[in-house]
Amino acid sequence: MPAHRLSSPARALVPAIALGLFLCVAFAANASAAIPWAACTPTGFQCARVDVPLDRSGAVPGTVSLDVTRVAASSNPGGVALVPLAGGPGQSAVPLAEDFAKIMAPALATRDLLVFDQRGTGRSGPLRCRSLSDPSLRSQSQRSAGCATELGAGRGFYRTADSVADIEALRIAGGYSKLVLYGVSYGTKVAEEYAAAYPQNVEALVLDSVVRTDGPDPFSRSTLTAIPRVLSELCANHACEHATQSVTRDLTALVKRLNRRPLSARAVASSGIKARIPGGIQESDLLNILIAGDLNPLLRSELPGSMRAALRGDATPLARLVVRSEGLTVGYQGARARAGVGGVTHQATEDDISEALYLATTCEESPFAWTRNAGVDQRQSEIIAAAHALPAGSFGPFSTTAGLTASGAIPACLGWPDASAAPAPVAALPGVRTLVLDGQMDVRTPIGDAQAVGAQIPGAQVVEVPWTGHSTTTSDASDNSACTQGALAAFFGGGTAGPCRAEPNPYPVTIKPPTRFSRVTGKSRTTRTINAVKETLNDARYQIVGDVLAFDAVPKHVGGLRAGNVTVSADGSYKLNKYQYVPGIVVSGKVTRKGVANVTVHGGGALAGTLRLVAGGGSVSGRLNGRKVRIAGTASVGASGLPTVAEALARAHKPIR
Repeated sequence: MPAHRLSSPARALVPAIALGLFLCVAFAANASAAIPWAACTPTGFQCARVDVPLDRSGAVPGTVSLDVTRVAASSNPGGVALVPLAGGPGQSAVPLAEDFAKIMAPALATRDLLVFDQRGTGRSGPLRCRSLSDPSLRSQSQRSAGCATELGAGRGFYRTADSVADIEALRIAGGYSKLVLYGVSYGTKVAEEYAAAYPQNVEALVLDSVVRTDGPDPFSRSTLTAIPRVLSELCANHACEHATQSVTRDLTALVKRLNRRPLSARAVASSGIKARIPGGIQESDLLNILIAGDLNPLLRSELPGSMRAALRGDATPLARLVVRSEGLTVGYQGARARAGVGGVTHQATEDDISEALYLATTCEESPFAWTRNAGVDQRQSEIIAAAHALPAGSFGPFSTTAGLTASGAIPACLGWPDASAAPAPVAALPGVRTLVLDGQMDVRTPIGDAQAVGAQIPGAQVVEVPWTGHSTTTSDASDNSACTQGALAAFFGGGTAGPCRAEPNPYPVTIKPPTRFSRVTGKSRTTRTINAVKETLNDARYQIVGDVLAFDAVPKHVGGLRAGNVTVSADGSYKLNKYQYVPGIVVSGKVTRKGVANVTVHGGGALAGTLRLVAGGGSVSGRLNGRKVRIAGTASVGASGLPTVAEALARAHKPIR
């Protein structure tokens, strides 16, 4: 049996697969005086705190003060509250209350919206552990054990069942007869368990990006086996013909290649300086990119060509995806710290998600294949043996090591001493009205899991949202908001949510990046030079738009593929600074917010000169090698259907950084 070591970085404790947009929405009706509501910001909201027991058996003393906010409906004849349930576990929900109100507007005409931070998150007694960032603790087992010691016996009361009991306490205190539960990612598990425990108190369920009642699976099997299907659908109808002949064959070949030996590569930082990927590109990094594609769909669009390039000896495109995936897969085993390389690196903070709460919930209740009260060495031996005993194909094209580390839960919980008994199986789900939403491209919580849960609920409506990854109701990564909003409107109007209309992929698959000027399409040197400039501009646009979509923020700088970088302005214009997409071909200049590019080009065999390119099928004009160039009606600058940088920036809620 091969030896496997289960470890992950100090900064990475929250698994990517569980980590989505973690959104939730809700609130209720005619609240009783049991909850001391007071007006608060934003206008129209009321806030309160509700104390609940830490341990409802009374064995461990203490209370948790839940932070609660609501918007009362002008008419609530049924006394119903809509409660959003956040993900993670560990995500704060109250800061997202306004977003929830917009998303779930079809349900709120006659229902209150009731939003709360689940125990241990946000302002509801957030759990924090110094051990998780202690540099003297070198192994994750030590950090987890240290965190458990800091939290003490109370760590055993931050399970899903405890949050379920808190929801029931809020229902009673608020005077609500029934609840509508809206969960995203881990929040769907909380909603399912509440419905199973209190079916008489549930009016309806909305489950987005579904976790199974017996999940999440520590081995990430549904994720790993879904990836080939997702890539195949991405490349259907010849969508990847300029990137690869077979994306699934490339995936299998690349996994084997990376497991033989990490791939040495360099990536360009946001500063424009190229640096080596420490330790090389590994299988875990490839998984990182695939998981991160849930939140940045342009990573997914660039992956087929980047994998083919890596297999043909050009690892630079894949290295850039490795760097750009970091921060979208916090806790994922491949998300290693890479000083000096991170183009635009973002990390989840304690304000976003409580890592200690994630540990307390995940480690106490996940169905790990080890003896619950065993030590680290015994646990490790047992979980490795269990992984090897699984049937062939359990991890898709990936290795057993991927199954042991992909979710991050196994290495994170090896050193965690449990303070509670193993949870009992969840009761059968009741036949309440249920709308299930899941993204076609979601690999964190694949559509197969959503269909499995939907099959357990009589009459459940299951809607697959095309081209969308994790969190269909909140994702800017698709143009299918009309589909999800239509499904919600139909569902809360008492009807049936129909299937989404077939639409082309809004983020087309990119070509395999050329490795030299002669590989650029075009019959003449002039045409190839113009096409090289177009591809360079397309590439810059992809990087900026992808970053905005993924992080809801405007990047100040984005690195080029081969060299150079882009400087982004708040108005949606951007400047290329010696940007290289094709090796040696240097493009500099400015692109206006309307997409008109005025640039210089030289090097790499291209004709030197200046060009003006008009977006939207406009003209190309300028001088190359001293001769005038003018071409009318060319293809637009930038991929068809891709938002302009200005359009993407208009969606961003966060300032330029």
